[in-house]
Amino acid sequence: MSTSYKLDRIDLKILSELQRNGRITNVELAELVALSPSPCLMRVKKLQKAGYITGYAAKIDVAKLGETLTVFTEFTLKNHRQIDFARFQEALEKVDSCVECHLVSGGYDYLAKFVTGSISDYQMVIEDLIDRNVGIDKYFSFVVMKTPFIKTQIPLTRLFADKL
Repeated sequence: MSTSYKLDRIDLKILSELQRNGRITNVELAELVALSPSPCLMRVKKLQKAGYITGYAAKIDVAKLGETLTVFTEFTLKNHRQIDFARFQEALEKVDSCVECHLVSGGYDYLAKFVTGSISDYQMVIEDLIDRNVGIDKYFSFVVMKTPFIKTQIPLTRLFADKL
């Protein structure tokens, strides 16, 4: 449930710290943002209620589990009506190996990120999407050879501090 809540610099610090470590204790968080524990916890609860914090998740080292294949795919749709975008997005959201989907400007409509067990798994996903006739005109696949780094933290204080 989202309610109106105006952020300040301390809220931004709280969000930055939780982004870095979602399992931090309230006492540790309060110390990092220069608050006492009780007001800190109240702010975290307000941020959750207002929808700024949407959840907490563990970061998994998938490579330790086994081989995977990451593929970025550009999709161009046949038609560009709102219903066509909605149908495609709904279909793609149901594909568990699709971990990101972005509507973009430029030479194609969507950029999606897939993580599968193999190239044949990826190809089965794409063939299924095409067979389901979800409006794909064409697609281009880019297989990831190596991932030097992935940043999961957005620089909130740099991006938004001057807007408070």
